[in-house]
Amino acid sequence: MPDHQRVLDLLGNGENEAVAITGTDRQPLNYSDLQGQIEKTISQLNRLGVGRNDPVAIVLPNGPEMAAAFVAIASGATTAPLNPGYREEEFDFYLSDLETRLLVVEEGSRTPALSAAEKLGIPVARLKTGSDPRTIEFDLVGKPVASGPSLGGVAVSEDIALVLHTSGTTARPKIVPLSHRNLCSSARHILQGLALVPEDRCLNVMPLFHIHGLIAAVLSSLAAGASVFCTPGFNALKFFASMKEAQPSWYTAVPTMHQAILGRAARNREFIASTRLRFLRSSSASMPTPVMKELEETFGAPLIEAYGMTEASHQMASNPLPPAVRKPGAVGLPTGVEISIMDPAGRHLPPGSTGEVVIRGPSVTDGYQNNADANAGAFIDGWFRTGDQGVLDQEGYLRLTGRLKEIINRGGEKVSPLEIDEVLITHPAVAQTVTFALPHQKLGEEVAAAIVLKEGAETSEGEIREFASQRLADFKVPRKIIILEEIPKGPTGKMQRIGLAEKLGLT
Repeated sequence: MPDHQRVLDLLGNGENEAVAITGTDRQPLNYSDLQGQIEKTISQLNRLGVGRNDPVAIVLPNGPEMAAAFVAIASGATTAPLNPGYREEEFDFYLSDLETRLLVVEEGSRTPALSAAEKLGIPVARLKTGSDPRTIEFDLVGKPVASGPSLGGVAVSEDIALVLHTSGTTARPKIVPLSHRNLCSSARHILQGLALVPEDRCLNVMPLFHIHGLIAAVLSSLAAGASVFCTPGFNALKFFASMKEAQPSWYTAVPTMHQAILGRAARNREFIASTRLRFLRSSSASMPTPVMKELEETFGAPLIEAYGMTEASHQMASNPLPPAVRKPGAVGLPTGVEISIMDPAGRHLPPGSTGEVVIRGPSVTDGYQNNADANAGAFIDGWFRTGDQGVLDQEGYLRLTGRLKEIINRGGEKVSPLEIDEVLITHPAVAQTVTFALPHQKLGEEVAAAIVLKEGAETSEGEIREFASQRLADFKVPRKIIILEEIPKGPTGKMQRIGLAEKLGLT
């Protein structure tokens, strides 16, 4: 019986000569050539001594080669994409923790991952493209490892296609293994919800060492027989130039990226009027409602807010396309997974109740790798505990109220940072905001907020606090407000609440 839950099978909807992957100044890679690239890569991996379920660390810059390498290597081994911006000490940790079998870097790379690999005795394969620098096709060149692969050939559905670490903000990062079945389920649920067709093209600005870009942009597009245009990374100054070249029907990003794009929109109104965007997508963090409305007015297209996390192969819920109901402030309806709200005792709560969001379904990981303690705390009766707090309404739409570990406990009063963000962002001078916990000697924690002003706007900490006091209960009003040029962000563009007080020198 054929196995249709493999990354390789997602390409079945693509016409042979149709564009699959492309990028700036690149010769497009069509579906026929991508199939050939996958077959060649599996053969080269096997000759190098690497096969199914062998972890292959990929340290490549964002772009079409990275997208093609991910798909090809995942079809015959386990991919472990790593942030090229890591320092040697970080590569040391990740390469060792993953028990890496092979490191893939681009030809000519001087990444510190090479020094870490040498120290750990990990073989290296160079990704070598053809003589034409515009081509996306490549060979993996290296010396075979001491022993050959235990399992060669094409992966099957239960093989691990991708391993990623959790962020590790408050503890040692955990390894999340995701099978081909997990990834294919998520990609297909995304394409169904967005009604993707072969004529669609996604502009990917997300880093391809992150689940958002890999699944929402790349795999969902390929599963639809559509195309994905991969940029070198997000750059607000170059975003509209990329749009002009790519001519996308949609793009997906995190809220901070959308906000940065809005900041450049006024300079590009004429071009925006000519775009063919069918919709915009936002995920990986909560989208402030005023920003959502401004984006939709600017681009004349609906913004689809989704809810995802690594352990669910990215997407768990999404607002539907019009004419179905989209609810601002909600992350939508379940997509391919079951979602429930649970209290601390493990009881499922009725609609309208606030508690922890729990999920189960085909896209959810079976458990963290080599971490029995973490799995014991993460799973309850077959449900995965997301660590997010939220509420399901009577129609099944999910609204998030914050990460449980980010909820501010001010002398026993629980404050949702998301609620404060939603108020502060409505101030006419505020472009971005992030509410966070500030340590307090008597209360334990106090409410604080960092904001970035709109270009040319002026205001003061006192004026913003007065604005908030008219809209929030007294205990929710930020006692400390800091106006910054830029809010510190993580490598994927998300603003990080935990540890922000320390980063800003407030502890």
